[in-house]
Amino acid sequence: MNMTDVFYGIGSFFQWTFQIMKHVGFAANLFFWLVIVSLVITWLGMQAKYNKEAKVNNKLA
Repeated sequence: MNMTDVFYGIGSFFQWTFQIMKHVGFAANLFFWLVIVSLVITWLGMQAKYNKEAKVNNKLA
């Protein structure tokens, strides 16, 4: 097996993946947006909680 076989294999894998994405359509974009937004909201909520706790304990830098 040489490097050409590796690159052709990677190329075939990506072509197969993009064929699936063509059929999925906008649903994949919507899914990733929902995941990102929910993680950002969770992160900001946790950060607010930690800031409040640090302010109460006088550990805010």
